[in-house]
Amino acid sequence: MADDETSIKVSKAARERLGRLAQENGTTIRGLVEELAAARLTRTELHERGERARAYLREHMGVELTDADEEPGRRLLDAITARSGGSHGAAA
Repeated sequence: MADDETSIKVSKAARERLGRLAQENGTTIRGLVEELAAARLTRTELHERGERARAYLREHMGVELTDADEEPGRRLLDAITARSGGSHGAAA
């Protein structure tokens, strides 16, 4: 194993599922996991992205968003996430 590689432990069922998903997508389990890791944002990254968006709106459009302005969007995202069984990782 190269210095920049490691292994992760998952259940046999998860490994089998990852194998099927990888095969269906023409990749490997490694490729699938690396794609997931690259695509998902951490809570910190989501927060930073939101701050940059708010700064842009403030500087270029003169709009100052409040928590009350953002709440309907948060509720919608939570509802979508709950239906999909996932976690959007938004900071609270």
